[in-house]
Amino acid sequence: MELGKKIKALRLQNGLTLEELAARSELTKGFLSQLERDLTSPSVSTLEDILEALGTNLSDFFHEAEPEQLVFGKEDYFVNEQDGRTVTWIVPNAQKNAMEPILLKLQPQCCSETIPAFKGEEFGYVLQGTIQICTENQTLTVRSHETFYFSASRSHYLKNSGKREAKVLWVTNPPMF
Repeated sequence: MELGKKIKALRLQNGLTLEELAARSELTKGFLSQLERDLTSPSVSTLEDILEALGTNLSDFFHEAEPEQLVFGKEDYFVNEQDGRTVTWIVPNAQKNAMEPILLKLQPQCCSETIPAFKGEEFGYVLQGTIQICTENQTLTVRSHETFYFSASRSHYLKNSGKREAKVLWVTNPPMF
């Protein structure tokens, strides 16, 4: 780890000049300049003083967070096939996120699982084919390149009443699948 570069980045993130950090940490501008260029190393006590002046601590400073994965490919997907339907989780471990996108493929005359009512919302984009959104008292048809968006306050399921496979990008908030 390049300690100096990380300290400089924190200083700049806090909008401080070398002079301001020197005053806050009771160190000289020259020492901090050498430190930021990795020409010298601080004692643990001095590092604690600097980090306190920067609004952090040793534990947080040295904690290396895993970089967040932003792009997912087929090797990341999880697929479950059964009874004429294929559910593909296209964002791994999405249950920990605010929303959960899946790719649902339904063979002709097949249905998704019934989703019980929950406090949340759902969005879908029909990529291919025609599906029906079926609730207790309503059936709505959604065709290829159309979308749906609704409160999930009633139990519901999707049905492919067509003659070819239907594909739907289906997103729930919070995760339900």
